Amino acid sequence: MKILNYAVLPVLLLIVMACNSKPETNSEVKETREEQDITGQQFNFKRDWKAIKEDGVLKVLTTYSGTSYFLYKGRPMGFEYELLEQFAKLKGLKIDLKTVGSIDSLFYYLNRGDVDLVAHGLTETRKRKEFVKFTKPLYTSRQVLVQKMPDNWHDLHWRNIEDALLHDAIELMGDTVSVRVNSSYHQRLKNLADEIGGEIFVDTLPGDLTTEEIIEMVADGRVKQTVADLNIASLMASYYPILNIDVAVSTTQNMGWVVRKNSPHLLKEINDWLKDYKKESEYYVIYNKYYKNKKDYRSRVKSDFYSLKQNKISKYDELIKRESANINWDWRLLASQVYQESQFNPSAVSWAGAVGLMQMMPATAKEFGVQWRSNPEQSLSGGVRYLDHLLGRFESVEDSVQQIKFTLAAYNCGYGHVADARRLAKKYNLDPNRWDDNVEKMILALRYPKNFNDPMVKHGYLRGTEPYTYVREIFERFDHYKTFIE
Repeated sequence: MKILNYAVLPVLLLIVMACNSKPETNSEVKETREEQDITGQQFNFKRDWKAIKEDGVLKVLTTYSGTSYFLYKGRPMGFEYELLEQFAKLKGLKIDLKTVGSIDSLFYYLNRGDVDLVAHGLTETRKRKEFVKFTKPLYTSRQVLVQKMPDNWHDLHWRNIEDALLHDAIELMGDTVSVRVNSSYHQRLKNLADEIGGEIFVDTLPGDLTTEEIIEMVADGRVKQTVADLNIASLMASYYPILNIDVAVSTTQNMGWVVRKNSPHLLKEINDWLKDYKKESEYYVIYNKYYKNKKDYRSRVKSDFYSLKQNKISKYDELIKRESANINWDWRLLASQVYQESQFNPSAVSWAGAVGLMQMMPATAKEFGVQWRSNPEQSLSGGVRYLDHLLGRFESVEDSVQQIKFTLAAYNCGYGHVADARRLAKKYNLDPNRWDDNVEKMILALRYPKNFNDPMVKHGYLRGTEPYTYVREIFERFDHYKTFIE
């Protein structure tokens, strides 16, 4: 009987423990599954600094917003964009920059392995650190309540305005706030409700809305109030004076980028760079440009050529579309070349005497019927006729993208120099019909006596970095244009 009792005892203990333990509820199971869906933690993808350096490409995910990454007057801009440029330049990397449609998906794409880094100012929270590793803080901020003053606030006595506003976070008890469901703002509101001992009703918004768009919804009266980081809220309030952002709902918080938890070497490279770069004034110039300079922000928002507001690159878009059809180019590619030539300034004059949107030299302009080089229509029409002429000289190049790259290089430095580089490519067992990693190398090689004195070179010395950079920058900008502009 004693032996039987000892055998039964563990079973009885298990039954008692099971009865006393708290069962996992359906909501908890659902929440766990949702976390896995949102964070991508079910994946175990591995790629660290060594593989990135071998590839020469850092894959980055960011958001399309008025501070991180956007297009303005034909130029890609943004706090994250400029910092990434500086990091890539120092490390000898190319940045493969992607934007995400829904901010809820940032961690999912990172942990799945689509990208190596999420470059967006994310609030560092204990919950998020379960799924990703944060870099050293890029800056600090705090969360504030964004609320709207009465529509006729200009005509009201200040006491009436004060009566219409909340003045302390505790006043949110029983009130409704609209935020993205998986944002740090949502989590902060849940914590705040616990702290004040009451309920705050959260109107959850979809993840494809940016913080700026939600703040605009407050200004327009489509939602009552929201929560945002102070640096973004301050910029928006400078454009929408009807907004009040005086009520803090959090203490100061660190804002950083994130990498996968199994990418420690990438994290170290970024942190070491940030530590040094934040000692330089350049970092603070960039930060102030996007988060402090309210005048520039207002100018961007009001502009017809701010990609978050308009589907435009320049005032010459319609003209560029019409001319690009004559050579069957994507109009955004031609627009990228026009920006490269003149930054859309029809009066631009180069040190060599090139004039206009397409920076035509006098002899070329005359050959292609351009009488007034600073006239936008004449310049674009003549420039496109010249491009068409050059395209015809590269008919032997079967790949259409490579043909365009040869054409752009010839537009920049002349057909003769490109022909020299193709002959050198053939001599050194490279593909004379491929620009990428083949003829472009020989364009660079024409800087050196050994090559420009070669008997097969007919046109002599060339400062090859110019056409090399010219082609690369046009196609890089074209990629940005495709991201932002239909």
